[in-house]
Amino acid sequence: MATTSSTRVAILTFDGFNELDSFIALGLINRLRAEGWSAEITSPSAQVTSMNGVTVTAQQPLEFANEADAVIFGSGIYTRAIAENSALLDRLQIDPLRQLIGGQCSGTLLMARLGLLGTMPACTDLTTKPWLVEAGVLVLDEPFHARGPVATSGGCMSSVYLAAWLMARKAGTEAAEKALHYVAPVGQKQAYVEQVMGVVKPFLSTPA
Repeated sequence: MATTSSTRVAILTFDGFNELDSFIALGLINRLRAEGWSAEITSPSAQVTSMNGVTVTAQQPLEFANEADAVIFGSGIYTRAIAENSALLDRLQIDPLRQLIGGQCSGTLLMARLGLLGTMPACTDLTTKPWLVEAGVLVLDEPFHARGPVATSGGCMSSVYLAAWLMARKAGTEAAEKALHYVAPVGQKQAYVEQVMGVVKPFLSTPA
């Protein structure tokens, strides 16, 4: 169900993060600022450095994820170690009963460790797949999958699907399509929007 109230989105971003995961979602979701949306880089430390050496300042501390309306688990090269860091994960109290939750590539491993996937099958990248299988998760050969308030995506560029799903769930398909249209390549805008929304629309029937 669409809503016009403010929506705060925590994009969980750890050291070694994949820039495409965090920044694409950040840029797309913040296209809805006029509608009261705000997506912010949320990290366990004041600064984090990406897998390619880009250092950014966190906009919110890790605990912001516990109160945000939606949470995106980004991926990175150190995710497996983070998944074994119980002291770090204990700082997260994510609740699918009141939040929309998405995971990108290895971010889905963190979701599994936190018990957020349940029996839901998940999408992820090829590197993370065996780790998820080891954790007892059925891994799909698909770019995007969602069940209720929880979604996963696999492959760096599938971050677009995750952002589009989140926007459509909370702000409606028209708002999501408008944001996608703005960033889509010139001369391909309509086809791009249709392609992205064609992937996520089958998963929008369950109310948030």
